Amino acid sequence: MISPPGSIGVAFTEAADGDQRGDDAARLVVSDRLGITAQWATVTQVHGNEVVFVNRPGDAGKADGLWTDRPGLPIAVFTADCFGVVLVADSAIGVAHAGWRGARAEVAERVRGEMAAAGHEPRKAYVGPGIGVCCFEVGREVAEEFPHGLGTTIWGTTSVDIRSVIEGQLTQTMVSHLGGCTMHQDLWLSHRRDRTRERMATIGWLP
Repeated sequence: MISPPGSIGVAFTEAADGDQRGDDAARLVVSDRLGITAQWATVTQVHGNEVVFVNRPGDAGKADGLWTDRPGLPIAVFTADCFGVVLVADSAIGVAHAGWRGARAEVAERVRGEMAAAGHEPRKAYVGPGIGVCCFEVGREVAEEFPHGLGTTIWGTTSVDIRSVIEGQLTQTMVSHLGGCTMHQDLWLSHRRDRTRERMATIGWLP
């Protein structure tokens, strides 16, 4: 599990931490390690840019971003190649789930905007592990969505640097990224590599 140095209320799980979406026991172990409740607020992820405010645990419906100003309430999204983002304000916290569709829809920036509009401007954003430009091979239709985010895989085909796209959208926030490529480093879960149904968690909470 990764907790960024100097941060409070931010964590990204790894493959060794188990399936945080489907395994209650694995979630309880992670929560105990972090000193938080295992009753998290989550959403049913749909690869879009819908954002919801939450003030209680449980599934808050179809969305890919959520935020809260309630101390002690963990909020989380789940990933296995997509990127999880945590946005930290002094009195609120937000999380976003961003694959290429979410990045195209600027979901992380939308979470930031909704937090700021409510008086909670994020001062820092943390982008977790996800599929790297080294491995995210795409076809022409996806490549055309990201004319300024194109790259090349390690085997020489067209790819998109989703992490850089997300960071480029968060122009009003200091951004740090953590972790490497989920596809070619088995420290992480990867749907594209293994077709796994298990998911890692991106978790944020106000102490």
